[in-house]
Amino acid sequence: MRSLDNPRASLALAVTVVLWAAAFPAIRVGLEGYGVAGLSVLRLAVASVALGLAAPLLHVRLPRVRDLPLIVLCGLAGMTAYQLLLNWGEVHVPAGTASLLVATAPVFSVLLARAFLGERLSWLKAAGSAVALSGSAVIALSSGDARYAAAAWAVLAAAFAQGVYHCACKPLLRRYTGLEVACYAMWAGTLFLLPFAPAALLAIPTAPLEASLSVLFLGLFPSAVGFVTWGYGVARHSIAVATASLYLVPAVALGVAFCWLGERPTLSELVGGLISVAGVALIHLGARRVGAVRSARAASETAPTEAAPAPENPTARVT
Repeated sequence: MRSLDNPRASLALAVTVVLWAAAFPAIRVGLEGYGVAGLSVLRLAVASVALGLAAPLLHVRLPRVRDLPLIVLCGLAGMTAYQLLLNWGEVHVPAGTASLLVATAPVFSVLLARAFLGERLSWLKAAGSAVALSGSAVIALSSGDARYAAAAWAVLAAAFAQGVYHCACKPLLRRYTGLEVACYAMWAGTLFLLPFAPAALLAIPTAPLEASLSVLFLGLFPSAVGFVTWGYGVARHSIAVATASLYLVPAVALGVAFCWLGERPTLSELVGGLISVAGVALIHLGARRVGAVRSARAASETAPTEAAPAPENPTARVT
């Protein structure tokens, strides 16, 4: 059983949160030298090479041929589309604000799972989805600048792409580990961006050093190391604890963006972000309640039929 008191796993989750939060300001820096497409392809290429070299050590298996269509969808949505849309959005949207918008990805995961996987949509999940999307609308409409609004909707579309990725991953996670699925998606997503590689490579000699270092950082740490630490933490913690840690990403991103770039989000952006995070928290609460009901139902179905108490299991742990 997964332990809730695992210092190494907790450290892995903390590292993941910091790395994924730092990606948002790093994108702003990388855009200065490589642009939207160039940054996208170079980041994924660096991550793909790093994960490819580490794959034998991480015991990553080759995927089955019949799973390739879903892997392609995961790569196209969760890597290719996500990178292009997020990078495009961050041209005009501050890094911290972008992290608040991306935090709504679970909303789209829930709605897509209801539409395509037949998962139940409880009233808490429905209410949380409505609240989170209303918070995103507040952010997108917080400025009268049309370019800002379009960029904010682009970041929200990136969150939708992440929702597609999470939904498409679910069938694959029955046969592969989360790390393996992330590797497959990363490699597939990189292939779709290869047409932009020549222009990106030509930009390297003239790009500012800080932009090039940001590309390396994004590829090696948030995109490669982050998935490894996330997989380690999720494997040794309950799903509830692991996913709850992701609520810290926007807060950490706002702090890193302030220290690194001097960004100060407006009051309306912060209010909209808090509304969105509250909505995602409602979705998480709804998922936990559904899980508790299912566990109780399964326990009642497998309970002993005789009046005598079941033998005690000395190895059981409360999680």
